Amino acid sequence: MSPFLKLSRPALLNIAEALATGRLSLPASAVALYRYVVDDSLPSVMAELNQLYHQGMAIDHIAYMLRLMAAERAQSQAQQDQVGLVWTGPEVPGTESRDTGIVVRELFSSAQSSVLISSFSVDQGPKGHALFRPLAERMDANPDLQVRMFLNVKRKYQDTTPASVLVRKFAETFRNHVWPGQRLPEVFHDPRTMLMSADSNACLHAKCVVVDEARCLITSANFSEAAHERNIEAGVLMTDKIIARAIRSQYEMLVDQGDLMRVPGL
Repeated sequence: MSPFLKLSRPALLNIAEALATGRLSLPASAVALYRYVVDDSLPSVMAELNQLYHQGMAIDHIAYMLRLMAAERAQSQAQQDQVGLVWTGPEVPGTESRDTGIVVRELFSSAQSSVLISSFSVDQGPKGHALFRPLAERMDANPDLQVRMFLNVKRKYQDTTPASVLVRKFAETFRNHVWPGQRLPEVFHDPRTMLMSADSNACLHAKCVVVDEARCLITSANFSEAAHERNIEAGVLMTDKIIARAIRSQYEMLVDQGDLMRVPGL
């Protein structure tokens, strides 16, 4: 492994600049290189630079190569910064994760034009109101903010209630016990969740949030107080317009095809 791979991005750029301006000449000495490499990698970095020089590589070309490595390092770091671990549960010392509840509240509070929410289940009563209040307040303050929710409307085992009645009751429960705001979001469901046959029914199980077609959270956490604050749940927060738009497009196409249907009254 090249010792250059162990150098920091500033060290790579500083050596490249010193070579390009003539402040550092080759073959290099340990004394001359010490101001740019201060750890125990100095001997191997010096040997690598001098070897490239003795093999006929021009100083300008070595400087260019080091700049390319620094640029690649910066690009790689930027990509890492776009993806983060989102976690619910006991904290693990030394890990770099963010709390699910905090991330969701920040996403809701920052929304400007659109929010997509998909969840298998949602809390009712005070817990549900607390979860959705930041978004409800955002909607009431911004009439241009469009919110679409894709939720699982389920049928209990051996319940023969007509699907239309189940959907109507779900809408009533959502308005009275889930949503705390004045403006209501558009809510959609998968009709297959209420089929009587076990061979053909299904559930809407995906859990995700997409904000402004730019940021998205894909997570195991439902919209419940337990999932956001106490359970062990894992998710990924991404700042990526391509992925965010792809997720939203996937849901919108299912709506257009009639696979997902609007809940009447929501």
